[in-house]
Amino acid sequence: MSTNNHVVGQVRPSQLLWAYGPGSIVDLPNLSVVTMGLNKWDPNRCPPVEEARLLAEVKRVLGPQVQRLRIPPFLQEDRPDPFSPEGRVGVPVSPFPRWLRCIKCGLLAEYDSGLFDLKSFPYRPERTHFLHTHCDKGKHADAVPARFLLACRNGHLDDFPWNWFIHGGTDCKGTFRFFERGASLQTENLWVKCDTCDNARSLVHAFGKDAVDNLPGCRGRHPHLDSFEDCTQEPRTILLGATNSWFPVTLSVLAIPLEKNQLSQLVLDGWEHFADVDDEAELRGIVKTLVKTSALPGINKWDVPSIWQAIEHRKAGKGLEVVSEGDIKGPEWDVLTSSSPPSDWPHFMSTTVAAPTGYESQIKRVLLLERLREVNALIGYTRVEAPEETSDPDERPPMAALTRGTTEWVPASEVHGEGIFIEFNESAIKTWEQNARVVEHDEALFVGHQGWRNARHLKPDIGFPPSRYTMLHTIAHLLVRELALECGYNAASIRERVYASSDPDAFMAGILLYTAAADSDGTLGGLVELGKPDFLGRLLDQAIERASICSSDPLCSEHDPSKDRSLHAAACHSCTFVSETSCERGNRYLDRALVVPTLRDTDVCLFGEGE
Repeated sequence: MSTNNHVVGQVRPSQLLWAYGPGSIVDLPNLSVVTMGLNKWDPNRCPPVEEARLLAEVKRVLGPQVQRLRIPPFLQEDRPDPFSPEGRVGVPVSPFPRWLRCIKCGLLAEYDSGLFDLKSFPYRPERTHFLHTHCDKGKHADAVPARFLLACRNGHLDDFPWNWFIHGGTDCKGTFRFFERGASLQTENLWVKCDTCDNARSLVHAFGKDAVDNLPGCRGRHPHLDSFEDCTQEPRTILLGATNSWFPVTLSVLAIPLEKNQLSQLVLDGWEHFADVDDEAELRGIVKTLVKTSALPGINKWDVPSIWQAIEHRKAGKGLEVVSEGDIKGPEWDVLTSSSPPSDWPHFMSTTVAAPTGYESQIKRVLLLERLREVNALIGYTRVEAPEETSDPDERPPMAALTRGTTEWVPASEVHGEGIFIEFNESAIKTWEQNARVVEHDEALFVGHQGWRNARHLKPDIGFPPSRYTMLHTIAHLLVRELALECGYNAASIRERVYASSDPDAFMAGILLYTAAADSDGTLGGLVELGKPDFLGRLLDQAIERASICSSDPLCSEHDPSKDRSLHAAACHSCTFVSETSCERGNRYLDRALVVPTLRDTDVCLFGEGE
């Protein structure tokens, strides 16, 4: 990460999707910066990733101009020379907030006011910081970022309006001092004073109802784009490092092969190598290089004429580029439930095993995924409010752009790993969800769903998942907690993917639990081993036994979502919740009463006593 040709710190490439993407604040040890828009990035440093289904979905959201998914730039060497071209690889950033505070004299001013100097450490970039060179209370005093910012629901971010806040629009040009009154660091004890007119004000007036009278309107600023736009939203004061300052909006798919055309899939995966090939002679050399470097596993099984024919088909529009599924999970479900799922594609290797003994009536079969690949793409972000999962785009917070103008690419990441797919018996699920007691029980969660959406001024009656989703989602959480105790991975590294649909034309009832790592070799096989019938049966027994009694019972089992407008029933951190990185719905729509008998409900569960 660099600003004005100074390297100021390091983050992992994957963090540029999930935490520090364009528009976000990176709070480094000694200064903070904003990651600039994609228009400032060097795409030549960003390797492409081929995944047609994900690219088609990105195009559907952002427009047809998007042609590529690219991995954020990363260093090829562990400790490159900071003055070499390799040492300059990174993403551009700019200091933000612009206001700095001297830690000794409390001077509050903009970093480019001439009062501060940047001290760079090329070989220790994390030590780079600003200095108040002529501080009255000590030579070369450190200057740190002011920790108050303004943000609004439309995705805008701005410096705190210190001059407006203290002077209320007067013409005073005095310098500001930040100081503390009292022993605690509560907001009412934090003050700012003007050296010239002696006006002073506590930061407590920048929050809550007082903020409406003491803050100006939103200027519509996008610091990562160096732009302003009209905005009617009320800004709110947030703190530097606040989690609601940047929420990524991402799309993800599992890379799945075409069962009957593996060569076309391989050509698509390696299209960056084949796009400019003119004849078979040139192709022969490229294929030889791919085989030697293992850059495209599996291509060695095909001869050059066959590969050339597949390339010509793709260039003629007959390849996988025509894929345009709006439903990301549908094609995955078709492959995962196929009677003969692929078992030899380099990015998707699977083995079918029987259902665990004693669970044959609920579970149809289990698929062990020895190797899988997940591809994620960042398409935008929101501030203040997290992007809600809804089919109606009008209900989502406005998604801010990653770039100025249009972009031909978006940041993406790919991870490799392993997983366990459990397909449930559709007839058993139908019988269960048609039970009158299940329908009645699910009504309480629906009332909570309506209340939750009403509180956020959303349409109350849409977006509620079927009861089978809540049940399957809860089973996934219970198994994640058990797997974490057995497989060697921590719970935060195990993720879920729930396939649940009551659509008569596309029934789905299954869960995929997987773990993945950025390394090209993926993970170590510990998760797949636990998917074998004997191990999985034992894990299900343990999960059901633990879930039947929660340490927070009877409060947990008696929780009524209709009374507190929540999105979960009998579920809490003690029995069902998992890490936010593991859950696809943020620990919402959970109810262990639908899975096992609880203290309050014993007749609405899929797995009854004695299962």
